[in-house]
Amino acid sequence: MIALAVDLCNSVAVTLFGIALSAAFCNIHWTPKAKKRMLLYTLMIFCLSGIAYLGVDPGFGRYLYPLHTHLPLVLALCSLSHERLWPVISVLTAYLCCQLRRWLALIAVAIFSGGDTMQYAVEIIITVPLLILLLKAAPAIRSVSQYSRAVQCQFGIVPAVYYAFDYATRVYTDLLFSGSAVVVEFMPFVCSAAYLLFLIHISKEQHARLRLEELKSNLDLQVHQAVREIEALRISQQKTRAYRHDLRHHLQYITACIENEQYEQALQYIHSISEEIEASRVTVYCENEAANLILSSFADRAKAQGIPLAVHAVLPNQLPLAESDLCVLLSNALENAIHACSEHADGIPGHIEVQTYEKAGKFFLQVVNDCTQPVQFSHGVPVSDRAGHGIGVHSICSIVERYGGVYSFSVRNQQFILRISL
Repeated sequence: MIALAVDLCNSVAVTLFGIALSAAFCNIHWTPKAKKRMLLYTLMIFCLSGIAYLGVDPGFGRYLYPLHTHLPLVLALCSLSHERLWPVISVLTAYLCCQLRRWLALIAVAIFSGGDTMQYAVEIIITVPLLILLLKAAPAIRSVSQYSRAVQCQFGIVPAVYYAFDYATRVYTDLLFSGSAVVVEFMPFVCSAAYLLFLIHISKEQHARLRLEELKSNLDLQVHQAVREIEALRISQQKTRAYRHDLRHHLQYITACIENEQYEQALQYIHSISEEIEASRVTVYCENEAANLILSSFADRAKAQGIPLAVHAVLPNQLPLAESDLCVLLSNALENAIHACSEHADGIPGHIEVQTYEKAGKFFLQVVNDCTQPVQFSHGVPVSDRAGHGIGVHSICSIVERYGGVYSFSVRNQQFILRISL
């Protein structure tokens, strides 16, 4: 009689243990209404269990445990969390955690040479402490639900396989107690395979994360350099405006030199002023100041290398992208174009054509440059195996994708063509 009472109490304890863990593993906003619903679902599960064990047959009720306890619990958690996959994984994970109670109790039985009654008693005693310990780990388990379905399924492989294995070999049959090496070694095999898959997945995730961090670092560096270049050009343009503003004073000084027949000094002064103004000159291609600064800077670089650069720009002051992003797009596109033209196979610098405009709230950019060197593509994007190359292309793609735009890279008639629309 005592053994039966202890067994019954243990059954109630393990059911509450599994329900509490399953609910803790799910993403449920525990409002007062949700708590009342969960309490009602729990009572319904106990009612179904009571009918299965007492109304049908105690032994047969054990076989129907997945139907009268686990299935209703999954449906209840689906209703509360508004999810489908993760509640199933939560229940399977909680079932796996229930085995901790049994295993710890079996240790006590082995040490003190007890029987089933001792096992059930120990399981009841350790239920609350173990539940408190596992509830502290619940947020970590719950966070897995924020990952993709593939990751969730991978997380649930071991609990799902163990669930099927436990019922197939211990509840519905006695295969686990037969001593068959295949049966005994099955779960260690599953754990080993799942562990290896986990390591492979983590390795891929880590590699992808490192690539993203490296790309982000390069993007931040390029944005910082581009903004600094814009600021330097702005300062240069302000100096030019100051010279123009002070033109009257310069002319007075030159006039005084001429009146005093200091012609050489006047010429030197004129040359120095002309060089300073020319050095800070910014060609006006469009209304957008930042675009003018970048285009002028690269036009000077192209001219210094003997590369013809034709620019047709119609950009207003306000654009549908940030000034720093505009700077990165233009800088990387022109940097790559100049680099390609300087490596012409025949030694003659190539030609660059830039066309950019804004229409109906959309930004368009096309850069065409001569290209005699072969270009390798991967998924429509040019790639390079040389160190330090390819970062500019990744920067362009990243910015365009962030704005939900489109880009294309192509080579036609020995001309490399970059088109951007966002």
